[in-house]
Amino acid sequence: MAKKKKEAAPSGVQAVAVPQSVGHTHPFTALQGYFPGRQVETELYRSLREAIPLIDASLDKTVRLLGEFTVHCSDDTAQQAVRRFMQDVHVGGMQRGIQAFVRTFFDQLLTYGTAVGEMALTGRRLTHLYNADLRDIALTTGENPLDVTVCTRGTDGKLTPVRYPALILKSVLNPEPGSIYGTSLLKGLPFVSEVLLKIYNTIGVNWERLGNVRYAVTYKPQNDALDKAYAKERAEQVATQWQATMQSGGSVKDFVAVGDVSIRAIGADNQILDSEVPVRQLLEQIVAKLGVPPFLLGLSWSSTERMSTQQADILTSEIDFYRRLLDPTLRTIFRTFLCLEGYDSELQIEWEPLTLQDITALARASYYDAQTKKILTELKGENA
Repeated sequence: MAKKKKEAAPSGVQAVAVPQSVGHTHPFTALQGYFPGRQVETELYRSLREAIPLIDASLDKTVRLLGEFTVHCSDDTAQQAVRRFMQDVHVGGMQRGIQAFVRTFFDQLLTYGTAVGEMALTGRRLTHLYNADLRDIALTTGENPLDVTVCTRGTDGKLTPVRYPALILKSVLNPEPGSIYGTSLLKGLPFVSEVLLKIYNTIGVNWERLGNVRYAVTYKPQNDALDKAYAKERAEQVATQWQATMQSGGSVKDFVAVGDVSIRAIGADNQILDSEVPVRQLLEQIVAKLGVPPFLLGLSWSSTERMSTQQADILTSEIDFYRRLLDPTLRTIFRTFLCLEGYDSELQIEWEPLTLQDITALARASYYDAQTKKILTELKGENA
């Protein structure tokens, strides 16, 4: 005689449809999957600035700290022409003035390590300056690695050398040996930034869960056979009524159940990890790479006045380095302008003094230096 197949025990678990939770991956996909040694595209550094406000603020402050400059010519007529050119030259489509071109050019140089611009002529006069998008161009070399050719990139990916290379402006930041492209100031930050974004994203997910609480509703049937036989149906009723209570649309409803029913918030016993220490460690790495003192970014990490002064001195030397890096590009612009205007005049670029340090301290240092020189001169006179 065949034995009857044992019926499965009724299940007391009921799934309730709830809104999907926020994903655990941050939206900046260009940063995901980054590993050292891979050739980084411009989209990666653009995403870095958008994803980490501290990076964008640091680069913006560095660009503004670059300051303005003046050009001095040996000929007075050429001097007046250069002054008008600096104020009235068209930059891009909506800007005027040489300072607008320099700011964009320098910002591109810091972000991507390579900056490319173009001098546009109207007839035989230099009237426009244009900042090129690096996604539309490429730098190539021929048989001679010292000859760098700027090419435009077509829609089909084909590279075409520019028609007038003498009107192209290009500059690179700390190029690696054998490379014609520069090194971005953001190199080394994608990995650190992705870890930081994971922490920020996890904080958002945890607060989303805390703000939109999930509940675990548990129904425990009694020991009698009748209660166990209808456990599944009663669990479905409890789930249906609980879902209706939670979707009350702002009105207050009470949930009443018969039997052993327990309700608890999911994750209420868990403790949110303290993110202050790891976030600060990652931000310290970013600030150290960018070279901007923390106090300029609103971070109160420097507790002593002497430390802030030393950081300002370091930033001053960095700005001086960037100014020397931009000088050849500026000389090319002004020499081209003077040549097209028919002037043969020597020119000199003078940057405005940096004001990161205390003016009183600088004046006192100059006074002490002059005093020292005077004493040394008097000693030499006595010894003679």
